[in-house]
Amino acid sequence: MSTSLSGSKWPKQISELSAADQRISDDFMNYWLSILPNKYGAIESFNHGFPASIRPDGFLRTLEIGAGRCEHLAYEKLTPEQRRGYHAVEFRSNIAEAIRERFPDIHVVEADCQKRMNFPDGHFDRVLAIHVLEHLPDLPAALKEAHRLLDPEKGVLVFVIPCIGGLAYRFAQTISAARIFKKRYGRPYSWFIDREHINPPNEVFEEVEKFFFINKKRGFPSFSSLLHLNFCIAAVARPKSLT
Repeated sequence: MSTSLSGSKWPKQISELSAADQRISDDFMNYWLSILPNKYGAIESFNHGFPASIRPDGFLRTLEIGAGRCEHLAYEKLTPEQRRGYHAVEFRSNIAEAIRERFPDIHVVEADCQKRMNFPDGHFDRVLAIHVLEHLPDLPAALKEAHRLLDPEKGVLVFVIPCIGGLAYRFAQTISAARIFKKRYGRPYSWFIDREHINPPNEVFEEVEKFFFINKKRGFPSFSSLLHLNFCIAAVARPKSLT
């Protein structure tokens, strides 16, 4: 099924899936997240190791949006208080439930990060978005909410995105997720990923910079942030004053 996007307007409009295709989409997302740490350890170490290394002085509260199965927690060295202050936001019910079963000691919030969440302004020291921003039809709304929720003085947004359109990324996708998807469902990967990865890197950074200052960028496997040399790029951003 093709993806229907409304040009450069936000939110982007994505065609509805049939019930059968929605089950495949939910199943593959859960399956892919479950095999990623073991099959692709090097890239996962970057995906999670870089965000885990960003620790504002005295931070206590973290919000991870689009937390998936919350694999990121394995990379964090948190005090008991910092762990109690960890909130994982996940939109898919089946994945949110998997987090609750695996990590009963953290807060799991089943919510849409593109909408206002039930937290006060400036509540969090860190917002983590690990392979999330490329998926969001209303990316500006999610970034506006992240900006609202971050402490304006010490808060940081840390995100990792795939290098959609890059040569290295396209090659890696062909020999990994695309191959697994076709073997599992007997269908091409393109209909799934084209409606998932809707925001390319240049668009993500353009929107981020409306709300945040970018302090640091790092690519993988190249340390540069050049699109064609990397599978993904990580960045650290601090809130701008919007008043």
